[in-house]
Amino acid sequence: MDLPTVWFVLIGVLIAGYVVLDGFDLGAGILHLFVARTDRERRTVLNSIGPVWDGNEVWLLPAGGALFAAFPIVYATVFSGFYLALIVLLLALIIRAVSLEFRSREASPAWRRAWDTAFAISSFLPALLLGVAIGNVVRGLPMEASGDYTGGLLGLLNPFSLTVGLLSVALLTAHGGAWLAIKTTGDVQARAKVAARWAWLAALVVWGVAGGIRFLEVGELEVGSLAIGLVFLVATVGFRLLLGRPGREATAFLASALSLIALIGLVGSVLYPNMVPALGEPSRSLTIAGAASSELTLSVMLVIALIGMPLVIAYTAVIYWHFRGKTAVDEEHGY
Repeated sequence: MDLPTVWFVLIGVLIAGYVVLDGFDLGAGILHLFVARTDRERRTVLNSIGPVWDGNEVWLLPAGGALFAAFPIVYATVFSGFYLALIVLLLALIIRAVSLEFRSREASPAWRRAWDTAFAISSFLPALLLGVAIGNVVRGLPMEASGDYTGGLLGLLNPFSLTVGLLSVALLTAHGGAWLAIKTTGDVQARAKVAARWAWLAALVVWGVAGGIRFLEVGELEVGSLAIGLVFLVATVGFRLLLGRPGREATAFLASALSLIALIGLVGSVLYPNMVPALGEPSRSLTIAGAASSELTLSVMLVIALIGMPLVIAYTAVIYWHFRGKTAVDEEHGY
């Protein structure tokens, strides 16, 4: 495996890490207005992600940084094409962080309801926008031979990409429900399980619609893609079966994580050997080999990654181990 391909895989791993870890944060945020009905219940939901949400979002930074350094042409094309969407994404992430920190600064019910609503919306938007972005990359972007994006904002809102955006929302909602099933008890846990089951069902329906649209656009499905898609389906079915069994919440969460990883793998298999396919002009596609930085740059980056990634993984593992168990609400601390 050559260095450009190694970095293609590593960026996929970083994206998968972000989706699995920050994905349940986003899902819990989407659900918290529905599964938590009292102020104490909502504080329980927020405290379940409070110790880890900021660390989870950090995974997005090395993914973007690695893309910029390893495939600068791809970075320029994608970010120029998704410029407005990325601004909305960043604003949503900022509002989400502010909502968490400001919610409990005042005891006013109206104040807390406002920040709860802001938190839910700012959790929904990143889940949707990331899915739409992935859908557009898989579908292909209109670009010139130089790699410059030539489309507009409305072109990004096509049926396939919007469907993938809805799939992202459904999957992350189910993932967040699985996390809340682990971290909460009583009514909140019961509602989270019900919500996760409905989100799982919605994800399967949207998955079928997205596959149908993709088949109509392309006219064929690759064997490798079908194999990874089968792993995704098996993982999602396992998630549904396990979530219904008392005491199997953690295993159901792992099944949900596996389904998300399989989906990222599916995207990679569809793209390979391209990084960004050119819509309607395959010869203009940005390939892994053609868009990569120099061998020296990729080699230095790989050394840094081999040193840094184990530290990040170890730190993440320690944090999750330290805050394991059910979430409790402290009246003087927390969200």
